Amino acid sequence: MKRLYLPFLSTVLLSACQLTPTKNEQEVAENTVKEESPVVQPCFDEHGSYLAQDHCQESYDEETTTEVATLPVSIQTETVEEAVVEVLPADEEDLWLRIKNQLYFEIPDNKRIRAQQRWYLKNPSYMKRVANRASPFYHMIVEEIERQGMPLEFALLPIVESAFDPFAYSHGRASGVWQFVPGTGKRFGMKQNWWYDGRRDVYAATQGAIAYLKYLHKMFDGDWLHATAAYNSGEGRVQRAIRKNKAAGKPTDFWSLDLPRETRAYVPKLLALADMLARSEELEFAWPKIDNKPQVEIVDIGSQIDLALAADLAGLTVEELHALNPAFNRWATDPKGPHRLLLPVDKAPQFKQSLDEIDDKKRLNWVRHKVKNGDSLLKLAKQYHTSVDVIRTMNDIKGNVIRAGKYLLIPVALKSLDSYSLSSDQRLASTQSKPRGAHKLTRTVASGDTLWDISREYKVNLRSLAKWNGMAPTDPLKPGKKLVVWVNQVSEQQTSNAVMRSLTYTVRNGDSLARIASRFKVQISDIEKWNQLNRKKYLQPGQKLKIFVDVTRT
Repeated sequence: MKRLYLPFLSTVLLSACQLTPTKNEQEVAENTVKEESPVVQPCFDEHGSYLAQDHCQESYDEETTTEVATLPVSIQTETVEEAVVEVLPADEEDLWLRIKNQLYFEIPDNKRIRAQQRWYLKNPSYMKRVANRASPFYHMIVEEIERQGMPLEFALLPIVESAFDPFAYSHGRASGVWQFVPGTGKRFGMKQNWWYDGRRDVYAATQGAIAYLKYLHKMFDGDWLHATAAYNSGEGRVQRAIRKNKAAGKPTDFWSLDLPRETRAYVPKLLALADMLARSEELEFAWPKIDNKPQVEIVDIGSQIDLALAADLAGLTVEELHALNPAFNRWATDPKGPHRLLLPVDKAPQFKQSLDEIDDKKRLNWVRHKVKNGDSLLKLAKQYHTSVDVIRTMNDIKGNVIRAGKYLLIPVALKSLDSYSLSSDQRLASTQSKPRGAHKLTRTVASGDTLWDISREYKVNLRSLAKWNGMAPTDPLKPGKKLVVWVNQVSEQQTSNAVMRSLTYTVRNGDSLARIASRFKVQISDIEKWNQLNRKKYLQPGQKLKIFVDVTRT
């Protein structure tokens, strides 16, 4: 069964959405046909999360993988704007079958597609993990793609992009199930701030992905394979490859273009999945069933709310609520919106009734803080894990001046912060605390620092340093940010079997580096390295120094 769709219009200009390719580290499935450019196979971490090709032995930097197979998702859709014919009835039992009966692309007999398909066929357990992660959101995605008249093959694209892990974060700074980089996400309506990252909002990101693909479809004169390749590597790169082939008198179809190795594999992965679905009986591949019925709805909450309170009102755990709403970075929703939550359909009525019954002022927990000498808005925001803008708004403060003796109302988390296990802070803390070496060092970012500089300073791998801190190697650093660095030896002078203890020393009057080094039996150069000190500058009383002490020597 085929679907018809109308031409698409879009005027939004954007930058590339995906990643840059590097060396593949996973073996190609046996019997893979050798090509001039090696076929890149999909690779995954121990949780089944898709890895960018130069991460084949590393996991995504945001390592939390959320399994919420019991909470399938749907969404309320708007009036159909484009002509769509022969859509399968909504009561079709299996969502995969609904997709299968509306596939549009003709799949060529191509060795690059066959190579990708062999890997998927040999790893059915991978698809089970993908189905678990997809089930809360997949009905929403399929319905939206149908509503907008898109080929249903694109419902399979998040499998290629992120294995449906909403917390996936790639080495190219791409995030969410649709893997948007920050700039492209913003251009397509995905708000990103301290409270919220719309790239991880599956609803918002699906809207953005469809808009981007429509834009690319028009740009490349209706060629979906060119559009798909550009979604991965950027429209500029695909345009240059087309111009190069035209100038050389060569064909300009996708299969003839000189594209990055990752992109050369990216499109075949999507087509391989579509062909596996279309020929599932012939290939004897059992797609894990996903029920084709809405089980989650979007609920308008109107204003900011503590996620722990929202979870209680819905009869969910905080983790279950956050897994369905992975875009929220903190303990509460964004005070400036979007004001919506995805909730299971059987929980939504209870939630809406309970929300209507509570006073708006009780949506957040508050403290009444008496301003002291030395307080600032930034200091208070950090102390109470909120933002300066929120404190300003709640207390009608126009600038940055606050006066000692005055009182401020500040929203705070209802529960301890470790209760919000999927918040940005807790995911980062979990990532940074995972042992990666013999000794864990803490490095405070100074002005002008880069991850490359710090990796050279400590003689560690750049990608590993980024991974330890939930970042991508290209992420900018802000002065004052705390990074963890895992090393096998703290210094050359200390033995590999030393037992190290970290302590913080407060500089006293009359202290010098030599005196402190002698007291703790360490090298002056080590103290300088641990604290990014310049030997020519004097120590100041009250200054805090990080010292690593070999307890086997004390």
